[in-house]
Amino acid sequence: MYRSREHRVLAGVCGGLADKFGLPPTLVRVIWLLLSLLPGPMWVVYVVMWILIPEEPRGYRTSV
Repeated sequence: MYRSREHRVLAGVCGGLADKFGLPPTLVRVIWLLLSLLPGPMWVVYVVMWILIPEEPRGYRTSV
C-alpha cells in the first residue's frame, strides 16, 4: 500500500486507501471525516499512517 500522489488533498492517505480497496477517493474522504467526528483518535491514526505508509513511487501507475 502506498500514499497516493494523484489522489491527495493533504498527504494522500485517503487516496491510497481508496486505491487499495478500489473505492472512489471522495467516498473514502467522506467516510474518514464521519469517523473523525466520533470519539476516538482518528486524527492520530491519520498522522501515524502518514508517517508509516510510503509515498507511491514515481511511475508506479503505468495506466490509469
